[in-house]
Amino acid sequence: FFENKLFLITLHRYKWFGPFREYLVNPSWQAAQGLEKVGLGENINIYIKEVPVSYIKSPQVDLLTFLCDSQFAIHLGIAPGSRGISLEQTGKNHGYRDRDVCAFCPVNHCCIEGGSDRLDSIIDMRSLSKDLKQMGLEVIYSRDAGRYLCDFVYYCSLHHDHGRAAFIHVPASGSMATPERLVPLLQTVIRAMLNQLEPSCLTKSICQSLK
Repeated sequence: FFENKLFLITLHRYKWFGPFREYLVNPSWQAAQGLEKVGLGENINIYIKEVPVSYIKSPQVDLLTFLCDSQFAIHLGIAPGSRGISLEQTGKNHGYRDRDVCAFCPVNHCCIEGGSDRLDSIIDMRSLSKDLKQMGLEVIYSRDAGRYLCDFVYYCSLHHDHGRAAFIHVPASGSMATPERLVPLLQTVIRAMLNQLEPSCLTKSICQSLK
């Protein structure tokens, strides 16, 4: 079982800009704060980080610095219109045409020049979603994280950490979008995720793997 540092990273909603402007409260950030308080077990240290809805600031400033001391990262973001939790298998490198909160769009609409077209998490989200559904949980298997900041940051993380990352989309509104509902649900989902990991996959940090 996973023993060391688990990082929960959630996209920050700017008050006046971007597609999250209609949400005064970010349920994914509330859930991350709740998980940090209640924990996931004795051997797991949780650290949380908000990153801005910016193509430049998210991966280059906040994300990579934050990941250098981690062994696995789980990203949380909101999915407007969703009624359940979505487990994202894939991050995509191209197709980023929507502008961020600073009205910026990536050069060539690309995340990392020369990178693979798509990258998958080492977590088998399809089998995980089946297992969780058998437990009665509302989860959705997904291979499309949206071609905006969620997808962009996820691809960066998968690229720099060789697949040792995951992305979970949570509902943006509704009865499910509360800490009381999301925190225990995410506890179950993340524990199941970590149980998939082999200890050998967690022996090197991102910084070591990049040397």
